[in-house]
Amino acid sequence: MGVRSPVLPTDLSCEPDAYYTATTLDGFIADPDNSLDWLFTRERDEDGPLNYGDLIAGVGAMATGSTTYEWIRDHEIAGQDPASWTWPYDIPCWVITHRQLPVVPGAAIELTSADVAAVHEQMAAAAGDRNVWIVGGGELAGQFAEAGLLDEVIVTIAPVTLGAGAPLLPRRIELRLDELGRNGDFACARFAVVRRP
Repeated sequence: MGVRSPVLPTDLSCEPDAYYTATTLDGFIADPDNSLDWLFTRERDEDGPLNYGDLIAGVGAMATGSTTYEWIRDHEIAGQDPASWTWPYDIPCWVITHRQLPVVPGAAIELTSADVAAVHEQMAAAAGDRNVWIVGGGELAGQFAEAGLLDEVIVTIAPVTLGAGAPLLPRRIELRLDELGRNGDFACARFAVVRRP
């Protein structure tokens, strides 16, 4: 059995269900206070390999956990009057949570505590021929993987370590490296999820 050489990414059209995120070299997606300050101090080429713009252009539905949803909400609309809140995505979003959270008025956001398989069915229907993005966090991505509903893990790896925080994937998932590249300060990798027979 030969070893397949990774190729440089040419586009970001992903499989139907992808976990796309940034991580530190030691595998954390946020620090112990759920801060992403480490991420926004790095250089990145907006048109470079595995860029966000290419990903989001092909996404038709997304899922987040409650912590990720709260981070997006707090950083996109913090300090604004709730009447002026604007959600940054124009695609349907499912927030997997057992809590009641404020929802941005007029946004296609569904709070649910349903099993990820049931949520995935709704997401796939809403996405149509477009992709499904598992935004995070790592625990949610792991739930989709365990249910056999995650095809890819796409990460940009920042040259920093945190020592603690929210883990990229807090469980064992077998992966195969399919693409590798560099985007500014980040190492970029696309992995296929290896399903057990």
